[in-house]
Amino acid sequence: MSRRIEIVEVGPRDGLQNEKTLLEIDQKLELIRRLEDAGARRIEAVSFVNPRRVPQMAGAEEIMAALPREAGRSRIGLVLNMKGWERCVATGCDEANVVVCATDGFGIRNQGASVEEQVETLRSIMAVRKKEDPPVSMTISVAFGCPFDGEVSEAQVIDIVSAAADLRVPEIALADTIGVADPWTVRRRVEAARQAAPNARLRMHFHDTRNTGLANAFASVEAGVDVLDASVGGLGGCPFAPNATGNIGTEDLVYMLERAGYETGYELGKLIGIGAWVSDLLGKTPTASVTRAGGFPLRTDAA
Repeated sequence: MSRRIEIVEVGPRDGLQNEKTLLEIDQKLELIRRLEDAGARRIEAVSFVNPRRVPQMAGAEEIMAALPREAGRSRIGLVLNMKGWERCVATGCDEANVVVCATDGFGIRNQGASVEEQVETLRSIMAVRKKEDPPVSMTISVAFGCPFDGEVSEAQVIDIVSAAADLRVPEIALADTIGVADPWTVRRRVEAARQAAPNARLRMHFHDTRNTGLANAFASVEAGVDVLDASVGGLGGCPFAPNATGNIGTEDLVYMLERAGYETGYELGKLIGIGAWVSDLLGKTPTASVTRAGGFPLRTDAA
C-alpha cells in the first residue's frame, strides 16, 4: 500500500492550550523543532488568541520570529477573528487556520461570536487576503456535538461547509472537539462535506474523550480523507469545552497507519521520545498508548 496520509501536528497549539503548566517560549520552540525533526511538515505552531484568556498560547509573535522560513515546512497559526488574522499575516505564518464553531453556544463562549458572525469573519478574511498572504484553511469546531447545545446536525455543519466552498477555501476540517463522534457518523459527514465542497480538501480532527478517536480516524481514511490532525503524546483539550480531553496521539495514529502500510513520513521512535519528554515537562503521564507501550516489534534503541 503506497497511499500517503498527511498528519498535521497540533501539539504545540491544541496540545498545550488546556494545560495547567505553562511552558516557556524556549520550551515551545524545542517542542516544534523536535517534532519537525521527527517528520512533521505541517505543524500548528501558534494561536493568535488573547493571552489573558488563554495564557498557554502567549508568545505567538516571539515563536514565529524564532522559526526561520524553510522550504517544505508549514507553520500554521490559529485565527479566531480579524485581529488574529492581522497578527498571523504580520508574523509571517505559512498558513492561517480560521475556526468557525458549528453552534452559537460554543461560539459565544469560545470566541464571543455567533455562527453567523464567525462565517462573516471568514468572509471578511477571504475578501482582504492578498496573494502574498498566508493561504487559509477553515476548521469547523464541535462538528459532531456541542457541550452546551447538544447534538449537532449534519445540516448545521454542511451550511458552514457550503459557505466556505462559496468562498473557495481550499481546505476544510471537521473537528470533533469534545470527542463524541462515532465512525459511522464520521463517514456520513465526510460524504456530505465532499458533496457540498467538491473542490476543497477535507481534513479531520478528533479528540479521544470517549475512546473513539482512532476508530474515527480509520473511518475517515476509509472514506477517502488524506489529512488528519493529531497531537504528540495525546495532549490536548479546549479551555471552553468542559471535560474535553486530548487529541488522538500522533504516535498512535502513525503506528496504526504504518502497520497497515500507509506512509506518513514520521519516525515513530522519535515521536515516542517526544511524547514522553513533553509529558514530563507538563508533569503528567502520556495519554498516547504507543508512548506508554512502545512500538512493535519492540525495539531497545527507540528514542
